[in-house]
Amino acid sequence: MRAVAGQSSNSSSQPPVAWRYAGDQLKRWRAKADVTRETLASAANYSPDTITSMERGVRRPTSRVLDVADELCDARGMLSAAKEFMNRERFPARAQDFMEREKEATSIWWYEVTYIPGLLQTKGYARALIDNHVPPLDDETVEERVAARMERQAILTDRKPPVGLSFVLYEAVLRSPQVDDEQLRRLLEVARPRNVVVQVLPFERAIPAALMGPMVLLETRDHERCAFTEGSFASELSADPGVVSRVTERLSMIRTQALDPDESARFIERMVDQP
Repeated sequence: MRAVAGQSSNSSSQPPVAWRYAGDQLKRWRAKADVTRETLASAANYSPDTITSMERGVRRPTSRVLDVADELCDARGMLSAAKEFMNRERFPARAQDFMEREKEATSIWWYEVTYIPGLLQTKGYARALIDNHVPPLDDETVEERVAARMERQAILTDRKPPVGLSFVLYEAVLRSPQVDDEQLRRLLEVARPRNVVVQVLPFERAIPAALMGPMVLLETRDHERCAFTEGSFASELSADPGVVSRVTERLSMIRTQALDPDESARFIERMVDQP
């Protein structure tokens, strides 16, 4: 199976190179300046264990740590300069290739079985998910990821020509405790433009293919088609024709079982009206 840009389930476990390099430089500058880990942690208002994780590249070095370390170690901007590269890592490592393809897409088919797709989320819903990440993320990372998710939504309205967007949501997605009236109304709002279709797959219409997890199919201007599948601990973005064909077939079967767009809107409206 050929994975685009090497993005497979195995690559998702490796921290981004930028994290590891910045962490290594942080450790080297600190040692050179004879600044203890405890001193840096106290000055930056982090625990020593957190600084250790950053220096090992397991955790993203934050802007505050880099700036404080730059001053304590007299690095003259060498450490602070790494902030630009850290800010690029605003998505989980395993999703970064998918995000790049999403920017190039001319059409997207998306089926979701657990969560509201990121392109349709309200800020409150996005924050609820990201803020409850396991293991926990630091506040700065949470804010950056929420902002990045909101910026992605420009694809709904700002692209010329418009991107064709089709979403099918399993009913369980809408029944999640994190989905409030604001999020339901957001779904109704985003479905108004002609280029966006939102459908609901009720529990009673579920077929086996609908219970196999989320699937996304993207097509680019060059007519390249990619399939993205995601699980709890692994994900894969693939351009393999066999994988794309299977995902296309499953998505097509699910769409035929889902309510049509008008029926779906009425389904969501009834949920909003429920006491």
